Amino acid sequence: MSSLNVFKAALPLVALLTPLVAVLAAPPNITPPSVPVVYSLDAFREAVRSGGPGKDGIPSIDQPRFQSAAQAEGFLRDEDIVIGVYRHGEARAYPQRILVWHEIVNDEIDGEPLSITYCPLTGTALGFRRGDTELGVSGNLVNSNLVMYDRATDSAWPQILGVAIDGELAGRGLEEFRLFWTTWERWKARHPETRVLTDQTGYVRNYRRDPYGSYHPLGGYYRPDSRHLFPVMNQDGRYAPKEMVFGLRTEDGALAIDRGTLREESVIETRLGDSDYVVIHDPGLGTGWAFQNPEAIEIDATALRFGPEGVSGPGIEKLEPVNAFEAMWFAWAAFYPDTAVYE
Repeated sequence: MSSLNVFKAALPLVALLTPLVAVLAAPPNITPPSVPVVYSLDAFREAVRSGGPGKDGIPSIDQPRFQSAAQAEGFLRDEDIVIGVYRHGEARAYPQRILVWHEIVNDEIDGEPLSITYCPLTGTALGFRRGDTELGVSGNLVNSNLVMYDRATDSAWPQILGVAIDGELAGRGLEEFRLFWTTWERWKARHPETRVLTDQTGYVRNYRRDPYGSYHPLGGYYRPDSRHLFPVMNQDGRYAPKEMVFGLRTEDGALAIDRGTLREESVIETRLGDSDYVVIHDPGLGTGWAFQNPEAIEIDATALRFGPEGVSGPGIEKLEPVNAFEAMWFAWAAFYPDTAVYE
């Protein structure tokens, strides 16, 4: 039995039922799209495929519970992947082994409603400001990527795109914020005061196993050379399909950076469209920080410091932060066929 079928078989009947009562709320925080939308909305709609479970068949976590880092030690191993958030002076960690079963956590930090989203099929974690509504799992995919819906308007939002392709808000963008794909060891070292999502979700799942495979060691669906399960709108053979890249996208276009190159160079200064950008490797978290560089400032890698608030050093205050995230190459290239690549 495939890992996908194992996953679907593990879902109890109650989780396959769409809620009978709609959530009455205002639409999420929306903006004009600030990322490339390469295909028409009609083309995106035609590319939608069912992922198997129906709407809310993969249930979002809407009442998350948290514990201290010390309490989480019995559940998490140092090498386990966590999706981290640091916002309003508060750090939280969402174990990948929990999110793989739910894909969306509707949370609130310092009174701000937020959605933490994760798509296991594309290896992408993105945060969105959800306003007074919640985001849910539609059961559909585009380019093998999670299609979310908001419970105020039922508009459809591919996670990587962050732009609605159907519904009342079609063509509008969600407001994003930075999430961190890292390990539990790295995250607790940077944020020892972090709170950690518990497995007390209200659902019965085996949170000690991943139905798709393993990240340590890489295995199953997550192997770089393994095939994706659903059709995509574009294929690009420059990398293995599941190779993870560090990507950013703005109105200037899309850029994928080889993660090994980012580690080796520490600071990458590059150009995208008509603008200069700087991408900085964070050795503590094993990820990157992306910035637009309007004054073409040269950044001295030896003067950089990393702490709870992020990266600091001479010239950093003149840079404009850009949301960036890790993604499987096949999915990045499917959404952004004209992407630049830095190797």
